[in-house]
This record gives sequence, C-alpha cells and structure tokens, in this order.
Amino acid sequence: MSENAVDAVTGAFGYSGQSIARQLLDRGRTVVTLTNSPHRANPFGDRVRAMPFHFDAPDALADQLRGVETLYNTYWVRFNHRSFQQADPVQNTRVLFEAARRAGVQRIVHISITNPSEDSPLPYFRNKAILEKALIASGVSYAILRPAVLFGEADVLVNNIAWMLRHLPVFGIFGDGRYRVRPIHVDDLASLAVEQGRLRDNVTLNAVGPDRFTYRELVRTIARAIGHGRPMVSVPPWFGWTAAWMLGRWMGDVVVTRDEITGLMSNLLDVDGSPTGVTSLIDWAQQHADQLGRHYANELVRRKNRQSAYRPN
Repeated sequence: MSENAVDAVTGAFGYSGQSIARQLLDRGRTVVTLTNSPHRANPFGDRVRAMPFHFDAPDALADQLRGVETLYNTYWVRFNHRSFQQADPVQNTRVLFEAARRAGVQRIVHISITNPSEDSPLPYFRNKAILEKALIASGVSYAILRPAVLFGEADVLVNNIAWMLRHLPVFGIFGDGRYRVRPIHVDDLASLAVEQGRLRDNVTLNAVGPDRFTYRELVRTIARAIGHGRPMVSVPPWFGWTAAWMLGRWMGDVVVTRDEITGLMSNLLDVDGSPTGVTSLIDWAQQHADQLGRHYANELVRRKNRQSAYRPN
C-alpha cells in the first residue's frame, strides 16, 4: 500500500461500503466513492468525494479511477424490481472492472456471495459467479470476499426478523428451519476487505462470522435477545412467501423473494471452514436489544430516496 494513495469505494454512503470507507479513513487513506446517489447526505463530510457512476461512458469512468490504488466494489441489487434488474449491475460491473484495468488500478476487492455457481438456477448466485469470473479474467490483482448474511446497525435481514418478532403474533419458519446460516458483522467484513486491499495475492475467501446457526436457531437467538419470544410455526415455502408478499405490500417493500427462500433452504448461505469474522451475533444482538427491530428497514425506500442518509434501524 502506497502512502497518500487514493482508494475508491462503490456505495460509500450505503451499508457495507460505508463501513469500508470509514475504516480506510481511520487508517489515513484518501477515499473517493462512486455512487448512484451522489446527492445523498454524506456521512463523512468533505473527507469523501462523491462521483457518479458513468457506466454509459467507459472512458469517463476510467478517468475517474486514474490514480486509484485499490477499488472496493460493493455495487449490487438484491432482487429484480420494475425499477431495477440484476442484469444491470452484471453488465455495469463488467464495465467497472474494465475501466479499473485501463486506469491502472492495482487491486480490486470485490464483495460476492457464498456458494456462487454459473450453473445455479438462482440469478443472484449465478450472476455473482459470472462477475467473479470476469474479475479473474481482467488481469487485475483481486480479492473476492463471499459473505452469506450481514448484520449490524442499518442492516435489513436481522433487523426485520426482530421487527416481525415484536409485531406479529407468530413467526413462520420456511419448512423445518434446519438449513444453516453463517452471518458476519458488517464491520468484520469491512476489516477483512481493508486487510485484503493491502495485499496483492489473488484470493477468494468466505466471509463468515463465528456463529453457525440453523435458521430456526437464528430466529430464536434474536427473539431471546429482544425479549419477544413468539411461537414458531413451520409453513410450506409457498405459504411463507405469500405471507411475506402480503406484508411487503403493506410496508411498500419486498420482504423476501422466492429465490431467496430457495437459496436459504438449499444451504447456500452456509459454508464449512474457519470464521473470518470475530463478532458473535449472539453478543451483538444482546448489546443492541433495545434498538433491534424497533423500526422496519425498508430497502425499497432506501433505493428510491437518494437524498437521506442511511440511519441505524
């Protein structure tokens, strides 16, 4: 890592990107961000300069990246929607990788997903595999990090499980709930990303914390932490999705998709191996019990509102 070099973080005003940017600043790095929300409230003030993505102008995008030593890429969308499609970030990220290569970026740290596969019937996991392959083919030094589920302040999944436990009389579990999840704290993911940004060996790492829950255990852990135990009822996946769709209509959001349920129940959010994060969700949930799930985290509102800063839930 060179002294006084510039690092670029995609989405530094968002969730994982914000944590990465903060840790880079704490280490004395100069940080810029590429973002679709250049007018969103900047949590870093004048310490992070915002630049809009120029996916439709690759030369301009390459110019923006000149002088950048390490690019940290968190850019993605969780699901298809009438306002956005997962095919868009696939194409756009290819453009980003090529622009980084042309600009002389020395290292790309890319956030992927556990168990990606080009043969997967699930677009999320298939497209993540396609992008990993594109990054490897770019010739730029890389670190690919594969988290399963993130938690921390301003997260969606864990917070909204807590919100449902606080507000619903029962909690539906898709099937038997024995499929596993390995969550990692967002700051642990950021620490891993920043550490890998300093290096030059090409690596692919699972980004997982010390806990390995079944889904039923995960819900029980959150319920115990916030003191809102609810009867947990096993339901067919189609019924669970229908109930989630109805809740989403009420909240103006997408709570969960059919593909996410399939991926979860297929153990795609579980991997073997030692943890790369240190923060236990059990301890974190207990420490944040008063705030966890107090407010619903609406992902669609965040995507539509390009002005307001992300805030703790």
